[in-house]
This record gives sequence, C-alpha cells and structure tokens, in this order.
Amino acid sequence: MQLIARCRKCGKTMKSQRIDDYRVKLTCSCGFSDFRTITEKVKTVNPFYQRASFAPFLESERGKFVFTMQRANREHLEIISLEEISMLVSSDFPLPEVLQSVCKKVADQLKVSVCSIYLKEGDEVVLAATHGFDPSFVGKIRIRIGEGITGTVARENKHISLTCATRDPRYKQFTELQEEKFNSMLSFPIADSKDVYGVINLNSTSMKTFPDDEVYFVSIIANLILTAVKLREKVAERASKAKNG
Repeated sequence: MQLIARCRKCGKTMKSQRIDDYRVKLTCSCGFSDFRTITEKVKTVNPFYQRASFAPFLESERGKFVFTMQRANREHLEIISLEEISMLVSSDFPLPEVLQSVCKKVADQLKVSVCSIYLKEGDEVVLAATHGFDPSFVGKIRIRIGEGITGTVARENKHISLTCATRDPRYKQFTELQEEKFNSMLSFPIADSKDVYGVINLNSTSMKTFPDDEVYFVSIIANLILTAVKLREKVAERASKAKNG
C-alpha cells in the first residue's frame, strides 16, 4: 500500500517539501498548500501534547479515492470547527456560554454522546459545561483532584483514553450522571506548563477506541479552552484594578 497525500480542495496528489525538523509542506498544482507534523516531539498548538504525527492519506494500488476524500472532508470539518471555536474564545461572550458551545461543537464533530468540561477550583474540578449530561448538574458535580479518572488526569496532567471506562480501577461512578451507560471515555487535561486548569471529557455509548487524530484534535480544543479561561481571568483582573484604583 502506497502512502499518498491528497489535496483537500481538488483531490490531486500533493508534492511534499521538508521545511524543518518538525514540518513538511504539501503543495498542489491548484494552489492549495498545507503543513503536516512529522515528529512525536513537535510543539503543537498545545505544546504539552507530545503525540502529533505525520499522517498522510492512504490509497491502495486499486485507488480507494472515496476513502481519501472522506478523510479529507473530516479534516476540512475539523478546521471549520477549530475556526469557530477560536472565534468563540476571543469573543465577549461569558465563559459559561463559550464552554457550553465548545462542548456541543466537539460532541457533534467527533460524534460522541457526551462532552463535558471541568474547571479547577481549589483542590477540586467542577463541572462547568456539558453536552449530553443533564445541564442542571453544572456547578454541582465536584471531583477531588486524584479522584476517579477525571481527578487522575487533573493530578497527573496526562490524558487517559479507555474503551471501557467502567472496568478501569480508577473509575468512580456518579449515579446522578448515569455514567454506567457510557463505555468509551477520553479525558484530557486543560493545562499549561505550570498548572492544570481543568479537564475535558468525551464519553460514548459505543465501545470505541479514540484514534490519535481525535486525541490530537481534543488537545487543540483543550488549549483553546485554556486560552478562553486565561483571557477572561485577565479581563476580570483589569476590571477589578480599575474599580479599586
């Protein structure tokens, strides 16, 4: 099987050019260009996620062009989602509204049953937004750092991906959320180089394994959420100083 990089606009084979130790530039005769990462140590949009990899499209000798274009369409939709979320992050909308919109867009994009965002408060993470769980539990579900899968991710600043979460010894059930009906789970830290600010969780009723490209997508979302949190913290700090000064 031959590895072929296809243009997301016209489907033609793209030419590749090594830019540096981390990137390859792909160019097409139609004028479209793209960049791909090629090392596990690349600094991505989220510099704390270390598993980015170069993943060109696959095409067999018989030419599975449909598969190639399906992959291209998904990547195109991911780009659109990231652009929309980036606009939300930099908007004047209140943080709860931004996080709620992010949850819905991520759940729709990755076709999972639930997407939830927890933010750190002291030695706990608190449910700040959700798509799939009862929204009335926002602000009420609190998980201690180190408790359950979510708390473990918040403590260790490392993502956890599970095909069947309930079988994991770290799993802790919250009866009110009815989590037992969800099998697969991806839990990813919202963090910078110094601190963990929260966790984003994805849950699916199906028994699925989250592929690397989906984990990578969620890593970018986590970094955008971090930007939203920090931006609004700065705005609140400036407002407080102006009020007191």
